[in-house]
Amino acid sequence: MTPFVTTEAKDFLRDRQQVLAWLTENVPAPRLQHILRVETMAAELALHHGLDVDRAAWAGLLHDLAKYFPPERLLSIAREAGLAITEVDEADPHLLHADVSAWVARQQFGVTDEQVLAAVANHTLGRPGMDALSCVVFLADSLEPGRGQTMELEELRKVAQQNLQEAVWRVCDRTLLWLVDQHRLIHPRMILTRNWAMQVAPAKPKKSEKKGTSKI
Repeated sequence: MTPFVTTEAKDFLRDRQQVLAWLTENVPAPRLQHILRVETMAAELALHHGLDVDRAAWAGLLHDLAKYFPPERLLSIAREAGLAITEVDEADPHLLHADVSAWVARQQFGVTDEQVLAAVANHTLGRPGMDALSCVVFLADSLEPGRGQTMELEELRKVAQQNLQEAVWRVCDRTLLWLVDQHRLIHPRMILTRNWAMQVAPAKPKKSEKKGTSKI
């Protein structure tokens, strides 16, 4: 089933089938199911927040095109595309797959919508100042139903319905804690994304200010 397709999405059905055929050949079946869930959740979040549903679904479908490219290919394409490559990227090229996926979307499928391409590129690490569509795809990638049904994830899904930027920094916090626990490298862009989102999201009372916790 194609989620939330409108008549304004030019040739969307044809293009979607082309991408699905390519994905079927280039990613494992479980990853394809994840991609389809991200497509659906991105569209649902976009609808809820009054954003362009077709763009959200399209970015969701395209977001993991380069997920299974080998490290050498990711680095090669990143250099060819003139992408910024940090020492962390060199050590863990998989972190480039989002930016490279945007490149593949442009080169392989002729995608020229810069908002869609940015949402694809930003879906893993985010980016300070990213727009609401990028926030939607970033959150859908982390919170789609296949990620689990824990109380923590259910709470994050509720936050994503209420405020995109707050949900972004909370998802970043969750990811950063996992990376620390697993002794993994942390990309500086995720920290910058987290700090940006926390600064622009509605202010929350500090723990010491909550009812029943004051020491005064």
